[in-house]
Amino acid sequence: MGALEATRSAVGPAMLTLGAPEPAASAVASAAAGLTAAVAAQVVWTPVDVISQRLMVQGNPCPASRYHGGLDAFRKIAASDGLRGLYRGFGMSILTYAPSNAVWWATYSLSQKAIWSGIGCYLCQYGVGVREIDHGEGDTSFEPSCKTLMVVQGASAAMAGGAAALVTMPLDTIKTRMQVMDGHGEPITIGRTVRKLIKEGGWGACYRGLGPRWASMSLSATTMITTYEFLKRLSAKKGHDSP
Repeated sequence: MGALEATRSAVGPAMLTLGAPEPAASAVASAAAGLTAAVAAQVVWTPVDVISQRLMVQGNPCPASRYHGGLDAFRKIAASDGLRGLYRGFGMSILTYAPSNAVWWATYSLSQKAIWSGIGCYLCQYGVGVREIDHGEGDTSFEPSCKTLMVVQGASAAMAGGAAALVTMPLDTIKTRMQVMDGHGEPITIGRTVRKLIKEGGWGACYRGLGPRWASMSLSATTMITTYEFLKRLSAKKGHDSP
């Protein structure tokens, strides 16, 4: 999140300075921020992902299992394949999660603007889900209530999760195959993985599991973003109240 906020804070004003309209500047800044955050995160999470995928593929632990827990898997992978083994699929992970994050954050930004433009006037007109702010001397304005913000942010996150899943599902399928596939002594490359995947199930195999992935990404994104945005508002409020 640190990389995301830093990138967004730098790119957004730069785009406005170049004359880009505010919606476009916000979308580009969000996409660039998502991409940067994805690259930073994969440096940490690729080894974790490799280990978890290996453990899931081998099934339930038993005396004949190749790995006995995460630490055992880490030691054995590092001993047999070195650092390269722990970062197998790192390039594919970047190709998967960088576009996914870019699409997610850009769609999230645009979805919020679309939702607010559609219901904002209605909420103000009927006083539903908003609160009136009195600035004195008869000057008043409306701002969304906390519950309204969370609903809009949650809906936007679900839409963004669905869009990201649809765009990047083939990349995620290839990345997962690369992490668990047995190369039989041959290099495991993107081209070889794609050819084997298509041979097994055609191009449709790249979208195998799209429904569960769509639901998973939408639900996790909704939970993450509503919590994140709530903590941001809470931090901003505390900072504002501080002397």
